[in-house]
Amino acid sequence: MNIANKITLFRIFLVPVFIVSLMLLGGCSLIPFFIFLIAALTDMLDGHLARSRHLVTTFGKFMDPLADKILVCSALVMLVELKCIGAWGVCIVLAREFIISGFRLIAASNKIVIAASIYGKIKTVTQIIAISLILFNLTNIFKIPFNLDMIFWYISIIFTVISAIDYIVKNIDVLDLSNI
Repeated sequence: MNIANKITLFRIFLVPVFIVSLMLLGGCSLIPFFIFLIAALTDMLDGHLARSRHLVTTFGKFMDPLADKILVCSALVMLVELKCIGAWGVCIVLAREFIISGFRLIAASNKIVIAASIYGKIKTVTQIIAISLILFNLTNIFKIPFNLDMIFWYISIIFTVISAIDYIVKNIDVLDLSNI
């Protein structure tokens, strides 16, 4: 197993550590914030290593986006549990992830690869920034001004919807709607 894939698995390992730390320590500790931040940064690191060292594998192509979804969706569910964000936004994020994953499954079964779009990348970045800011705000060490945590959360929801529409429009032929 190459280093990029090991880092991806490490990110998945950090998810339950993050959840337990948030459950036990709540928002009054920086530990959940730092665990989430480390996990999020491993996404950039494993991607960089895989591309720069030619370590791209089928396992990595499958596990890397899955690890991202597990991390972000787990964090969002925990933030709903802590009453930091509304469940409606998380439902939008989850619906988008299911829809796009379904598209990718159908495409893969037809030997088609659906590449990540710029909107999907912006969605991921804004989600990670939003979650990080919300987790940091929970500590009450320093309040993020102008409700930037919520502003980024709403921006991430907007890009969640935009990226879903973009993927669907660009890849609608994957569904072969002529057979319905």
